[in-house]
Formats: sequence, structure tokens, C-alpha cells
Amino acid sequence: MNAAVFAYSRRGCETARRVSGLLPAGASTCCCTARLREDGFYPISKPLYGEYFSRADALIFVGACGIAVREIAPYVSDKRKDPAVLCIDELGQYVIPLLSGHIGGANRLARELARGLGATAVITTATDINHRFSVDTWASENGYAISSMEAAKRISAAILEGDIPLASDFPVSLPLPSGLISGDTGPLGISVTYRKTEPFGKTLRLVPRVLNLGIGCRKGIPAGAIYRAVDSVFQEQGIDPKAAAGVYSIDLKEHEPGLMEFCKDACLPFTVYSAEQLRGVEGNFTASEFVSSVTGVDNVCERAALVEAERLIIHKTAIGGVTVAVALRHWEVQFG
Repeated sequence: MNAAVFAYSRRGCETARRVSGLLPAGASTCCCTARLREDGFYPISKPLYGEYFSRADALIFVGACGIAVREIAPYVSDKRKDPAVLCIDELGQYVIPLLSGHIGGANRLARELARGLGATAVITTATDINHRFSVDTWASENGYAISSMEAAKRISAAILEGDIPLASDFPVSLPLPSGLISGDTGPLGISVTYRKTEPFGKTLRLVPRVLNLGIGCRKGIPAGAIYRAVDSVFQEQGIDPKAAAGVYSIDLKEHEPGLMEFCKDACLPFTVYSAEQLRGVEGNFTASEFVSSVTGVDNVCERAALVEAERLIIHKTAIGGVTVAVALRHWEVQFG
């Protein structure tokens, strides 16, 4: 976590130091306090607020809520990107999440800081105070991509009035949290999936990163060709690109420029294996004598995809000098 703590008085600075000590282990913390002078405090430089709003995970104001609201107002844009913003009174009695309570984790952080300070966390989000399932909080904490914020808002509103059906491509742990029931039909529902399926009249898809992309390619192939091949496979099979967890290949391709560029642009980790490691992967693969003569293993993309996965869901597909295979990791939907 990268956090910035702001304080505006002597007592506030004391509380700010306590807060900094309560942040998660390994947190990078900047404590920005107003400087004392004879007739009061020098104000904190205005540009600092924008700087930290754009790059910090959490902004914590030790002082009045009005100060926090005024200072962050110019920068608030999107709940999917805005940092957690909290306000704590200078005596450390109340911890109030102001922004990004769910996706940004402000509610969770408020509770943690309140426990450490011996304070009261003032939570105002409806699903929390009614003890109903908070879909955006759960998705954020468990690494799921949210297909539509508009659908997430509808789910959050509807779950206050009744139970919402949950469908899943994966095993689901029971019991379900308050507000959810098992089901795959209805006007509104949640689907945990790696596919672009829409089982409900209005479907909120929650997408885990569970797909390993095994990729082989000709030497010198450009990143654009790799992107087109992967996109074609995903489109044809109805797969959501947000489900991709990483790219896997043979060590001969470790420094292949096009492949490295594709992984960087797609924000996907790139892992390579030796031919010996790939030969040790068990399964039925699409063998190629030519590939074996060049790499020392009969198939690169299928074997590489399967090393850290449970089963192949797309076998070798060759498009424009690129071969793509997709394997599914083991996944379970867990609550609590």
C-alpha cells in the first residue's frame, strides 16, 4: 500500500503518527503535516493533494471532513480508479471513509484503523450497514474484474430489497452471503465466469484471472500479429480477455521482442520453460515434427499453457505465424 497522511494541528500530527504505525506491514507512507509557526501552521502545499491522489492507494486526512472534501474535490473522477479517502478527527475517535469505500478499500481500512486506534469506524454504505453482500467490495478484494459498473450499481441497489441469483463456472463455497442465492435465470444476476455469457436479463460478470495463454511464434513476429491471433481466439471462443492470467512459452522466446512487447502492453506476466520442462508435462498434445526439430519439444503453446493449469480448453490454433493455446487454472469461488 502507498498511503499519504495529512494533518493540520499539533494533536492532529500526533494522531497522524499513530495512524502511520497502524498501516499494513510494508506500506509506503508519506506523512504530510502542516509546519508549526509562531501564529499557527503553514498550510500544506496545494499541489501535493493532486500528486498523491493520482498515485496513492489511500489518502488519510486527520482533521475536519470539510478540509478533505475541499482538497480532493478537483480530482475525483471514477470509483474504479479513485484512491481510498478517509477522514479521522484529530483526537482519533472516529474514522470515516469518504471515497472508494468498496473498490478502493476505504471501508476495510477504516475498520482496521479504528481497531488500532480504539476508535469508531463510521460506515455509511448501504450494503455494509444492512449486512448484505457488497459485490464491488468482494470483487476488488478477491481479484475479480467487474464487467460493468452500471450493472454493479443495479446489483447493489437490488440486493437491499431481495436476494440476487449467482451463477458460476466454478465450484462455489457454501453458505452464500446474505443477499445471494444460487440460480442462473432471472431479470438480474451475477455470473462468475471467464466467458462473455449473459445468463440473466441484466448480467454482472465477475471475471477471475484464470486463463494461461501458451504462445509460440516465428522469430521476428511483431506484437500486432500476436495481439490479432490472441484476439481472434478469444472472439471465436467467446472468452473475456480480462480472464487472462499470463503468457507462457519456451525459453528460446524469452527475449523475443514482439512477444515481450505484447506482454507489456497487455500487462501480463511472461513465463518461459526449458524444452525439458515442457516435455515433462503430461497430456495429449498436437505434435509437430518441425517444432520438435527447432525447439526440442513437439508442442510449445499447449504444453506451456498447461504447466501451471488444470486443463486445456483451447488446443493449438495457428494464425499468421503465431500459435495460441489456452489452459484453465483451478479456481473456486469463496466467501468469508
